[in-house]
Amino acid sequence: MIDMKKMTVSSSPQIHSADSTAKIMWTVVLSLLPAGIWGVFAFGMTALIVILVSITAAVASEALLGLIDKKMTIGDGSAVLTGLLVGYNMPPDLPLFIPALASIFAIVVVKWSFGGLGANWMNPALAGRVFVFFSWTGSMTKWLLPSMNGADAVTGPTPLGSLKSAYFATSLNVSGPIEFLQSEGLPVTYKDLFLGNIPGSIGEISALLLLLGAVFLLFRKIITWHVPVSYIGSFALLIWIFGGLRMGTGLFSGDVLFHTLSGGLMLGALFMATDMATTPLTEKGNIIFGLGCGFLTFLIRIYGSLPEAVSLSIIVMNIFVPVIDRYTKIKGFGKSTVKEANGE
Repeated sequence: MIDMKKMTVSSSPQIHSADSTAKIMWTVVLSLLPAGIWGVFAFGMTALIVILVSITAAVASEALLGLIDKKMTIGDGSAVLTGLLVGYNMPPDLPLFIPALASIFAIVVVKWSFGGLGANWMNPALAGRVFVFFSWTGSMTKWLLPSMNGADAVTGPTPLGSLKSAYFATSLNVSGPIEFLQSEGLPVTYKDLFLGNIPGSIGEISALLLLLGAVFLLFRKIITWHVPVSYIGSFALLIWIFGGLRMGTGLFSGDVLFHTLSGGLMLGALFMATDMATTPLTEKGNIIFGLGCGFLTFLIRIYGSLPEAVSLSIIVMNIFVPVIDRYTKIKGFGKSTVKEANGE
């Protein structure tokens, strides 16, 4: 028989992990490095400078606020990760004050204004990107062609940017996005989209390396499948059903492969929508969150005025996280409804 007097009951949580905040952050940074290295290889040293400026501005902001608040946190890697993601979301050739301001906004306004790591209600890096996108749209939509094309330092449109113009054409005699892009002088193939031989933001162009990084995080159990699968899956389903309407090919003819490999979908779904601080607490909630991101990305990308929609979609769904948590929370022992669990 158990002697209850000798048992010690501690406060929650009772499930412990060997992972610390710093270990998690630095592991995510490590998983992102291959995509960043490829971006520098594709676009040259200007891309590396943009990334370094983004990281430096983020770490400097974190250090300054840490001195003011007497709570030094730069060692946990969160500021480095935020700066890295800001840099990955930047075009490879733009005035350096833009990535610097994006990182400063992410750390000072979004992260620290709400209490620091874990207290922010939206992804800081995405918020920084959206801030500078709408403030300096011209610079944020100027793209370099990868050097592998023999066109070093030559600008060109992204595949999604070129495709957006097709949606407003009076007539299209093409069967899909790839054929349209090739007819417009942008010789893009599915292989180019998968490997990263396309114009785009520094860290988003190689779907292959982003997928490999995400598999590493899944193996380490730092992220789960719920957000990425529900996000990409719902987006792909909607593209397949309705995406062909804008190309004039009808229902159930959308080019799923093109749209899932293009733009910032992989970077956003695998590394930004999975941010622990800004996503729901339960598996069911994460699936709902992912479905919402997929729907909004489809809606804005296909029917909106912007060629890309990942950043806005994730931020909008970040707003709904408290509501999702409220209605998907795990019921307390002996409770049967949300109201009962809240003592209402």
